[in-house]
Amino acid sequence: MKIERESVKLTATVSCAVLYAVGCYITSYIVSPWGVGQFRPAVVIPSLFAVIFGPWPAGVGAAIGTFIADSANQGGFHMGSLIAAVPGNFLGFYLMGWYVGKKFTWGRFITASVLTLVFANLLVAALYVGVYMNRFLHSLPPYGLGGLTMFIVGLTIWWFVTMLPFVVLITPPLIRGVANAFPYLVDDSVIEATLLGDMPEEGLVLSLLAPGAMMIILGLGISYTTLGAQLTGFFGNQAAELIEVMTYVGGFVLAALGGVVYLKTHRG
Repeated sequence: MKIERESVKLTATVSCAVLYAVGCYITSYIVSPWGVGQFRPAVVIPSLFAVIFGPWPAGVGAAIGTFIADSANQGGFHMGSLIAAVPGNFLGFYLMGWYVGKKFTWGRFITASVLTLVFANLLVAALYVGVYMNRFLHSLPPYGLGGLTMFIVGLTIWWFVTMLPFVVLITPPLIRGVANAFPYLVDDSVIEATLLGDMPEEGLVLSLLAPGAMMIILGLGISYTTLGAQLTGFFGNQAAELIEVMTYVGGFVLAALGGVVYLKTHRG
């Protein structure tokens, strides 16, 4: 029985890696306003595997998948991915699988999703910008410590805002589908929560409204305080304008999604 379970985990790891690599590669042409950092709705894949199969298949699968996608996008071995994306994806989705695996509830899933995306994206941004670009490529303009920090924080926010809606809105139906189709693969707590329980309305709404509000506030800060001038000084006028637009669009999209979920769950 142990051998069978280990074989399932190995198959899950390979499947996660392949699916994540394909998903990441498909949207790899959409990048952040800084020219680095890809649009990745494919994060729903390791999120799903973290819940269904646990930390190791999700973490290892995400690490291998992101490296394959990044290297394919670059046309060869991508050192930056190995330095930043591989450890960030592994640790992020390993921790998600570990946390929800202790006892699955939808509240724990939402908490794990938010914390994972903040932690993993911040780690990837710090390693990619601070280590790979700064130390290996020597390609960063002379931003100084403040500019370097803003670059890292900006990438983190962009990834977080573009990933969170997909994780909290698409992953739950996928979990329900897998639990219905293959109940023998998942823990009893996942089956019960998926088949008998509902997503906690307040948690889902808050997970969308809170980051949406923060993004809108950040956009207002860029538009009406000295933060806008600082961004222009660090990144140039065009990039600063893109960042400003990104904060508003991301913030209003998240806030709108939160409002739709609230109205839907409270109607009548």
